[in-house]
Amino acid sequence: MTPPPDSAPAGAPAPVAFATLKIRVSALVYCGDEVALIRRDRPGSVHYSTPGGNVEPGEDLRDALARELAEELGLDVGQADGGELVWTVDQRVNRPGPTPPPRKLHLIHRLRVTPAVREGLATVEYDELPDGGHEAGHIVWIDHRATAHLPLFPPIGPHLAYLGPYDTVTDAALPAVTDATYRWV
Repeated sequence: MTPPPDSAPAGAPAPVAFATLKIRVSALVYCGDEVALIRRDRPGSVHYSTPGGNVEPGEDLRDALARELAEELGLDVGQADGGELVWTVDQRVNRPGPTPPPRKLHLIHRLRVTPAVREGLATVEYDELPDGGHEAGHIVWIDHRATAHLPLFPPIGPHLAYLGPYDTVTDAALPAVTDATYRWV
């Protein structure tokens, strides 16, 4: 029997949590004071995330952001204003499952779209699951000032509540997300 790909061969040291680093690019896409978030409804919970995803090996960061926004929102970044990096979040959170969690660096950008562009964007985003199925996420537009207490991951809601579409960011490094500061949903 062949061991699962995430397990170590007999006698080898067990994989270590946070030994690998993944980079996730995402965006706060504003239309006026509203920001696009992906809402995922799961049994017993609801959570939100910013549109984006993992950077592929060898992929340029800006290309990854453009690809992810096209895949999830149907947004051509050429139709948007901005694109500046506003926040970084260092994630070191254990999670359920047999695979050791990676350390993940979230690079969060800000873009602005017009109401006309917003009209043409997706309303549902489909995430591929490990079993080959898909999970639907609903694209919702929420006034950024109402995000402070949303179950948003990474947990940027309190910061987002104060960041308008044109506000200046003075420190891009947000607090790290660790087991001491976050409980996995």
